[in-house]
Amino acid sequence: MTLPHFASPEAVVATLSPSTPVYCVRPAAIHRAARLFLDHFPGDVLYAVKCNSGAHILRELSRAGIRHFDTASLAEIEQIVEGFPDATAYFMHPIKSRDAIESAYKNHGVRHYVVDHASEIEKISETIAPSREVVIIVRLAVHHEGAVYELSSKFGASVDEAVEQLQLAEQRGYSVGLAFHVGSQCLEPGAYRQGLQLVAEVAERSSVELKCIDVGGGFPGDYPESVTPAILEYLKVVSAAAADLRLPEGCRLLCEPGRALAADGESLIVQVQLRKTNSIYLNDGIYGSLTEENNGLRVPIRVVKTRDFSSTTRPFTAFGPTCDSFDVYSKPISLPEDIREGDWLEFGRIGAYGAACRTHFNGFYPDTFVTVESEFEAE
Repeated sequence: MTLPHFASPEAVVATLSPSTPVYCVRPAAIHRAARLFLDHFPGDVLYAVKCNSGAHILRELSRAGIRHFDTASLAEIEQIVEGFPDATAYFMHPIKSRDAIESAYKNHGVRHYVVDHASEIEKISETIAPSREVVIIVRLAVHHEGAVYELSSKFGASVDEAVEQLQLAEQRGYSVGLAFHVGSQCLEPGAYRQGLQLVAEVAERSSVELKCIDVGGGFPGDYPESVTPAILEYLKVVSAAAADLRLPEGCRLLCEPGRALAADGESLIVQVQLRKTNSIYLNDGIYGSLTEENNGLRVPIRVVKTRDFSSTTRPFTAFGPTCDSFDVYSKPISLPEDIREGDWLEFGRIGAYGAACRTHFNGFYPDTFVTVESEFEAE
């Protein structure tokens, strides 16, 4: 489906005068982010579908050249396989039901499966006949404090466990690989070097031939109050560390960016529905597209220029539309002192975990999408 097209958020507001939130999709930003990875990562780039599974996002990534997708569920696998016949889906969630494994393999041709426990290898071996075409990828736990969202307390095997699991999977007749995830919104490129050093240790101790090495996701978006090196710096670190491994011929390097590919691809227009002195009430919030605000990750905000605003700003407490008092922006936001009911704000870099995490709580569910040409410019 082709989305309505506008030159800018101001044009969206002038034409639609929306009273419900509107996602502004920026195809050029999606394409630019994809090409950065495709041109500089020395291996296969898997988009993490969980970050934003919108058809428009997937379509633009495919147009930019993304052909590999990190999928975490049967629903995501089906979306990729059915929507993009030339794409490859990888089952990257470490825990899967037997039914999901069977369907992924038999119905959708999935050949890569991540595990972090011997029981998951047993599931696969009881469901899929041994074949070197099937790759069991053991996920290592990497504990690094440089990420906003730590993931290895939930998933990941120790070095000793990973060695045993690689040997078990290889003995069962499957090809094997190693993976790790440094955590979402990782602020230190060196975390990937640390992960690859663990990979080298496990590979040496296990004495198995690796089919692939997956450095995971964690590549950050550029948010206020979250100072990040340029993505190219991360890719340089990964390339250098991977080169030190001297991977055997036929061993592919993989990565799973989600946020770094999607964040700049969408912004969100919201409307001020009420002002109470130093508080404003918006038509989207924590239960909608701003769930990451609950975890302290701020997105940039600008006023949609529909009139002349005061040059003097002041801090406002911003509430979302639901009845829950927890539906509030974690910190005051600075806006023109004459902001009022009916004005519109644009929340930038909402493409990662914005639309993906919205709920139907209280019946509020933003679901209007348009494309815009202009770049988002924070104030």
